[in-house]
Amino acid sequence: MDFNGRSGEMLVFASVAQEGSLSAAARALGLTPSAVSRIIARTELRLGTRLLLRTTRAIIFTAEGEAFLRGARRILADMNEMEEAIADQGVPRGRLRVSAALGHGRQTIVPLVAAFSAQYPNIVVDLNLGDEVVDILGGQADVAIRFGHLPDSPLTARRLGDTGEVVVASPEYLQRHGTPQEPEDLLRHNCLGFNFRRAEPNLPFIRDGKEFSLKVSGNIECSSGEALAQLARVGAGIARIGEFTVNEDLQRGDLIPLLQAWNPGDREPIHAVFVGGSAMPARVRLFVDFLLEHHRI
Repeated sequence: MDFNGRSGEMLVFASVAQEGSLSAAARALGLTPSAVSRIIARTELRLGTRLLLRTTRAIIFTAEGEAFLRGARRILADMNEMEEAIADQGVPRGRLRVSAALGHGRQTIVPLVAAFSAQYPNIVVDLNLGDEVVDILGGQADVAIRFGHLPDSPLTARRLGDTGEVVVASPEYLQRHGTPQEPEDLLRHNCLGFNFRRAEPNLPFIRDGKEFSLKVSGNIECSSGEALAQLARVGAGIARIGEFTVNEDLQRGDLIPLLQAWNPGDREPIHAVFVGGSAMPARVRLFVDFLLEHHRI
């Protein structure tokens, strides 16, 4: 490949980010480390800014370097998509990176991915289940399934549905500590919570048509709704969790719903989030359309 053009420069820069060093990127590209260094220097000279800082132990990207990397990854992906589409007469193919929360992903997204892959066998679905928020603009995923109200961003979001919340505890916990009869009783209980920044620290309730929130506390916090449900299931405390996560537990009696008369009935939206626009790869559009048609909670 000719590394003298801008696309070649982008490929080299993206390889350095992926491999973690100039020497590793050189090996992956079949170049010498000095050639990779010259290409990076040439790119920086043309742009008039430093893109990365090299120390004896690590490569550190500047803010301009991070922006260039995001754009380079997107352009290289678009070029690859275009070439594959032409070579295969428009058959959608390529790698589709999907990010979903652990519990919702296991219960809902995994079966949909199986059905989608059966319909589009030339698309490789790279599914990552976890409750951390991935950087879509930074190229960490093509589509992410996110819960809750979304902050303003240049990303496109399509609403897939919503889910309610329910306060639950195990029969064992309630036998040992008593059953709360009204929201204020939770102040005397161990309440499990989420530890990510967007989590609401207070629990919402409603009384006589008026909503209020209650600040509770507990000795365990975690990032996963599924893990929180498991903690409640083994009697570690009381938790407020999405209904879809604990429906099976409620049906079996492994968890007991609490304080339903005070449940405000709030719904948490579920969105598919991605980079939209006319340059959106066909595989992303097909997957989002598939989710809109088949997603159920």
